[in-house]
Amino acid sequence: MPKFKIGKSEENSEETSEIKVTSQNYIYTGILLAVIGILVNTYIVVQGTPLESHMMEWLNIVIRLMHITFGIAWIGASFYFVFLENALNRTEDVREELAGNLWAVHGGGFYYLEKYKIAPKTIPKHLHWFKYEAYFTWLSGFCLLFVVYYFNASALVIDKNVLDISATQAISIGIGSFVVSWIIYDFMCKSRLIKNQLVFSVIGFLILIGFAWFYCQVFSSRAAYIHFGAMIGSLMVANVFFVIIPAQKAMVHAAKMGLPLDPTLGKNALARSLHNNYFTLPVLFVMVSNHFPSTFGYEYPWLILVIISLGAAGVKHYLNLKEKKQLNVWILPVSILILLAATFISAPSTNPYECKKEVSIVEVQEIIQKRCVQCHSSSPTDEVYKVAPNGVMYDTPEDIVKKKDLIMQRVVITKTMPQNNKTNITDEERNILRCWIEQGASLK
Repeated sequence: MPKFKIGKSEENSEETSEIKVTSQNYIYTGILLAVIGILVNTYIVVQGTPLESHMMEWLNIVIRLMHITFGIAWIGASFYFVFLENALNRTEDVREELAGNLWAVHGGGFYYLEKYKIAPKTIPKHLHWFKYEAYFTWLSGFCLLFVVYYFNASALVIDKNVLDISATQAISIGIGSFVVSWIIYDFMCKSRLIKNQLVFSVIGFLILIGFAWFYCQVFSSRAAYIHFGAMIGSLMVANVFFVIIPAQKAMVHAAKMGLPLDPTLGKNALARSLHNNYFTLPVLFVMVSNHFPSTFGYEYPWLILVIISLGAAGVKHYLNLKEKKQLNVWILPVSILILLAATFISAPSTNPYECKKEVSIVEVQEIIQKRCVQCHSSSPTDEVYKVAPNGVMYDTPEDIVKKKDLIMQRVVITKTMPQNNKTNITDEERNILRCWIEQGASLK
C-alpha cells in the first residue's frame, strides 16, 4: 500500500474539520431527541385531559414522518451503493489502484465514480459518512414502537386469546427478542457458516421463521408482524453501528497513518451491508402490512409473513444479479409465484353461509352499537381510543351503509375487527352482517 505523510498544519486542519462535522451531527441528534422528548412529555402532561387523544395523534404523525423520511434515505443509500458495487466496470481502462469505475447520467448531469482497491494516496479533507440515516431510522422507529404499541400494550400488543401476559412482560419479551436475534445473527456471521452462502442463507431463513412463529405465539397478529420488522431493522442498524462503521473508521485511520490495512475489515463490512440490502424489502412489507388485514388476519399469520419475506428477498436477489449482469431466468418468476402463493393461501373461506331471512338495518345497527361504537363513534367510550380510529364512525345507519365494504373485509372476512375481539362479537353476529351486505345493505 502506498504510504504518505500529512503535514502538521494539514493534520490539525483535518482534526478541526472532523470535530466540526461531528459536533454538527451531535447537534442534529440532539434536536431530533429534543423534538421527540418535548412531544412525549407534553403527552404525559395532558394525559387524562381532553387533549390526550389530540396529542397522541400528533405524536404519532411527527414520529411516523421522521421514520419514513430517514428510512427512505437509508434504504435509498443501501440500494444505490449495492447497485454501485454490482455495476462497477472492473475491466475496461481501469487504473491499477482502482477496483472499478462507473459512468452515470442523472438530473441533467454526467457523473464519474471510482472505487479504490485500498485507499487514495491522499485522504480527502471532507469525507461523507453514511451512518446517521440508519441511526435516525432506528431511533424514530423504536419511538414509534412505543407510541403506537407499547403505550397501549394491553390493547394492541396483548391478545389474551393468544397468551395472557402483562404489558411489562410483553414489552420485555419484545425488546429482549431483539437482543437475542442479534446475538444469534452476529455469531453466525463470525462462524464458518459465512463461508458457505447457501447454508448460511438457509439456516438464517429457518431462524427467521422461528422468530415469526414465536411472535405469533406471544403477541396479537398485528403486533407480531411489527415486532418481526423491528427485529430485522434492529439487526440492520446493529450491522451499521457494530461492524460497518468501526471497519470504515479503522480503514480511514490506517490510510491516514500509512499503516497496512486488514482486508477482512472491508470484506466483513461489505457482507453485512449486503445482508442489510436483502433485509430491506421484507421490512418494507411489514411497514405496510399493518394496513392490510388479509396478511395478519390469516389463521396462520406467521406463514404469510415468512412467505412474503422470502418472495421479497428473492426479488431483491434478482435485481442484484441483474445489476451484475448475471441474469438467472428462474429467480424472478419463482419469487413472484411465492408472493402469489401468499395471496391464495390467505384467501378467505368460500363456504357460503345460508341466510335464512332478510336482515334489517335495525338488527345490524344493534350489533354495531353493541360491538363497534365503543371506538368507532364521534364520542368513543373506549379507554384507549378517545378519537375514532382512522375517522371511521358508525353513529347513524347512513354511516354504516357507507362503510359496508370495510365491515365486510374487516369484521366478516378477515375477522380482524373488533381489535383482538375486544367486545366479544360472535360468529353468528358476523354472519348476520354478511347476510345484510350480500342482500344489498339496505336502510330498511
